[in-house]
Amino acid sequence: MSHLRGAAIVALGVMFFGPVSAMAAEAIGEAVRIRTEVRGANGLLAVKDPVYRDERILTSKSGLGQFVFRDGTKLAVGWGSSVVIDKFVFDDSNNLQKLSLRATKGTFRWVSGKSKSTAYEILTPAGTIGVRGTAFDFYVGGDGTTALVLLNGEASFCGPGGCKQLTKRCDCVIANRNGNITDTRRVNRRILETLGNEGALPFLSGNQQLSGGLGWVGGGCSLRAALPIPGTQQERFTPQPEKKQAQPQKPRKPDKPPPKPDKPEKPPRPEKPEKPPRPEKPEKPPLPEKPETRRETEKPRQEQDRPREGSRNNG
Repeated sequence: MSHLRGAAIVALGVMFFGPVSAMAAEAIGEAVRIRTEVRGANGLLAVKDPVYRDERILTSKSGLGQFVFRDGTKLAVGWGSSVVIDKFVFDDSNNLQKLSLRATKGTFRWVSGKSKSTAYEILTPAGTIGVRGTAFDFYVGGDGTTALVLLNGEASFCGPGGCKQLTKRCDCVIANRNGNITDTRRVNRRILETLGNEGALPFLSGNQQLSGGLGWVGGGCSLRAALPIPGTQQERFTPQPEKKQAQPQKPRKPDKPPPKPDKPEKPPRPEKPEKPPRPEKPEKPPLPEKPETRRETEKPRQEQDRPREGSRNNG
């Protein structure tokens, strides 16, 4: 299938545009993983199909494509995305001079190949991503707002409002078409609220799983959450012309209920009356002295009671 697809494109180029256009259809890489529907210039892509310079790659609302280019560069294209590889130039020594991507919308993961960092350039509606031996995720919204999250190495983002350098793992910036760009800061869950899209960075939130060398680089910057995955595996993919979309507004938070009225202060408790002092107990009267016990009268002697012998009365 891959050879037929390539031959068809070359034949069409020769027929309508001559040899120069035929050279523009040279294969610069191939698809290594396809989920749901991913479309190229000549129809749906399958694993091992080649991709060509100047070819636009589109993914469905649940689509996912992983690609490897000739110099070893890896690119993941997440759901609802559109990207064109518009420059892929080698010099006489077969070294890559230029690899340029134009990302119109969607979510992506990039891992640089073996070429010099100055050979890579990624264009977005809000500015240009500079690559320095790097791995990163980036998102482009329908209104051109772009978010960049560094996963390895270093990167820069330059737009009308100036340039920002990303030097630490998980650094991120957000920029828009008007030139506004945030300071570099560590990525967190709030970035999805700022972008107004819970599915903006699915490789970091875990809603789309990558394989091979693209899957491991996102560790440490995870935005894991139970977010719904849009679309289904059976959906029909119908490419539509691109048009500017208004940035989805954040759902309005319900008004907070009015504050509860202050509770009335409790009246102070009345002071307890002082207890009257207890009356002193009267002293107990002294106990009366006990009267002395009278001695028993001595009993008369027996001698006195009995008459003496020989007395008159005995006669």
